[in-house]
Amino acid sequence: MKRSYSCFFHQDLQVLKQQLLHWSKRYAATVLLDSNDYPYTKNQYDFILATDPLFYFQQNSNNAFEVLQKQIDTKKDWLFGYLSYDLKNDLEALESKHKDFLEFPELYFFQPKRLWIIKGSQIEAHYVSSCDPEVDWHSITNGKFDQTASENEIAPFQSRISKEDYISKVLKLQQHIARGDIYEVNFCMELFAENAKVEPHELFQQLNSNTKSPFASFIHLEDKYLLSSSPERFLKRKGNMLISQPIKGTVRRHADKIKDATEAMYLQENQKERAENTMIVDLVRNDMSRIAKKGSVEVKELCKVYPFRYVHHMISTVEAELSSGTKVTEAIAACFPMGSMTGAPKLRAMQLIEKYEVSKRGLYSGAVGYIDPKGDFDFNVVIRSILYRSDNHYLSMQVGSALTALSEPEREYDECLLKAKGVMETISQQIPINL
Repeated sequence: MKRSYSCFFHQDLQVLKQQLLHWSKRYAATVLLDSNDYPYTKNQYDFILATDPLFYFQQNSNNAFEVLQKQIDTKKDWLFGYLSYDLKNDLEALESKHKDFLEFPELYFFQPKRLWIIKGSQIEAHYVSSCDPEVDWHSITNGKFDQTASENEIAPFQSRISKEDYISKVLKLQQHIARGDIYEVNFCMELFAENAKVEPHELFQQLNSNTKSPFASFIHLEDKYLLSSSPERFLKRKGNMLISQPIKGTVRRHADKIKDATEAMYLQENQKERAENTMIVDLVRNDMSRIAKKGSVEVKELCKVYPFRYVHHMISTVEAELSSGTKVTEAIAACFPMGSMTGAPKLRAMQLIEKYEVSKRGLYSGAVGYIDPKGDFDFNVVIRSILYRSDNHYLSMQVGSALTALSEPEREYDECLLKAKGVMETISQQIPINL
């Protein structure tokens, strides 16, 4: 599809991002992606807002990747959306038996009429011919909206698994590791609140301002919302190059600079954390080798520690050159779900995740992003996220950690709560968690 292309100028890009998010409320579906100018990500774009579907499609885990590839080939245009974790069932002989309290479609993408992109100081509008970006620009920049934060009504969070049960399950998973069933597994738990009343757009603005994450994303899909402060990239394609940046290894930040630097150095040199990260890097290399030119898979950066608002993370970067003719969904499916959210070996880890976790993951530990008209794409990992339904006021946040033979169950439990800190503080500084 041919789109019009217009450029605009705004003296304050942070204000413009808020204006775009507020303006998008009038449409039934929106995807927003924001890098927050974080330096390591090498994003193609700093900020994208896609809204007002010209066409959309959704699918369960039955032939989902085939459906997606057909639409890519047919539309040859921008597509925005997500892949839920449970699409694993389309790739392996797996199932998801746990109750789904959120009921997001397992795959959802739309072709936007209205698309806004920020690159550096350049603001671009990519519109279908039936829409006028000049008219919208006036509405976006001159429309009045209340910048006073709404009062969120959220009861104390509860957990679907107690601390005692969590520790018991960790010990059982470590028995599987001792038997050689797996080397590593990502084990997650759900924190939730019922009868929660929030304004999702405002809450995302607060979360994004609070965490400044490099792969932040927001989805509005009728009465369903994702508010994500993800620090992790799943997979990016640029031309024939593929890049993945798995995270494994986490320690808390400290206000004291010396203590903070000491903690970062501790993470950098911690053999357990490095082993966790290296296991997942090996898994990613193996996944990529299925669709890469022989000998092209390369670890560009191994176990480097990066600072974020609340934590330091250990991140590795793996790149590969795609084999000629590799389709978009072939590249994605070869690496999905991401190894950092499963474990190794991947299939057995996913089987044990289903056995020991008690909540359906759904969109959590899936991926949000875009596919452009050339077939290039970029997807995050859905972690550090709020999932919300405005029709039944159910609010959910899942957190997890990687377990190995050397894991200490109590420390892993504390790491889960540390990862929830940025989201929890955005909702309320003192909100209690009933665990």
